[in-house]
Amino acid sequence: MHDHHSHAGHAHGHDQGHDHGHKHEYGHEHGGAHGHSHSHAPADFNRAFAIGVALNTGFVVVEAAYGFLANSLALLADAGHNLGDVLGLLLAWGAAALVKRRPTARHTYGLKRSSILASLANAILLLVAVGMIVWEAVRRFGQPEPVAEMTVLWVAAIGIVINTATALLFMRGGKSDINIRGAFLHMAADAAVSLGVVIAAIAVMATGWLWLDPAVSIAIAIVIMLSTWSLLTASVNLALDAVPENIDRRAIEAYLAGLPGVTEVHDLHIWGMSTTEVALTAHLVRPDCPVDDGLLGRSAHELSERFGIVHSTLQVESGDPAHPCQLAPAEVV
Repeated sequence: MHDHHSHAGHAHGHDQGHDHGHKHEYGHEHGGAHGHSHSHAPADFNRAFAIGVALNTGFVVVEAAYGFLANSLALLADAGHNLGDVLGLLLAWGAAALVKRRPTARHTYGLKRSSILASLANAILLLVAVGMIVWEAVRRFGQPEPVAEMTVLWVAAIGIVINTATALLFMRGGKSDINIRGAFLHMAADAAVSLGVVIAAIAVMATGWLWLDPAVSIAIAIVIMLSTWSLLTASVNLALDAVPENIDRRAIEAYLAGLPGVTEVHDLHIWGMSTTEVALTAHLVRPDCPVDDGLLGRSAHELSERFGIVHSTLQVESGDPAHPCQLAPAEVV
């Protein structure tokens, strides 16, 4: 992130402090209007998070109690796993709240990146859960255990209902926000595990094949891992300041290069400030052109409306060969 700050600072320090200041003011004002939907995206899910945490915490208590009473290690283990999901939901919820914090002198972007960290943590939590499921399944292949009794079946059935209902609350937001997608995947994975417990228990009751139970567990673990992998890679890429997946870098570069008077675009950086907001910095070379606040204002508006970039910083240079830009080469950051 440091290089982005230096660009922004460089732009401020350039001899067009006036035009940049104006653009920043415009961008801020526009960001407020455009970002309204962005900043409200997590707010819409406050109720979903509250319901999800309450339902799952209640389920953990019930499941642990029945596991203890029925002397079922499987139920107690699943209660522990569900407790991990409550932690995942709380992580995503906390990040959704932190994203809305105002910038400070120390955190000049606010705490927007917390949603990226939360989605990364949730992806890792899901992979750890998958590892635990596989470990337990492999152990049970070696030591087959009698099928879970009806108590386990009923508790697992309740788990399907609760986890599916919670997953549906987050389904809508998962397409546009990977932090919400992390919460959705946690709940969907849990519903799949509970469904697996029910299917395996019924199948073992019908056939007497004890190996069906761990086999179904491993199949579910593979499904969870495949669905989590995209969340993990997207989160890692955002954490490493990669261009977000839904952003067309070439189209943005072509748009900036096509602005009136622009002969060259260099030092273009596009990255995710949060899981829903994108920022951009770029240097535009405009020989023999006066400072143009209107152009900067229009380009900020276009970048926001057409490309979804809510925070743009543009540095305009005249291209004087006597004072070449040190950041112009593509390999220099």
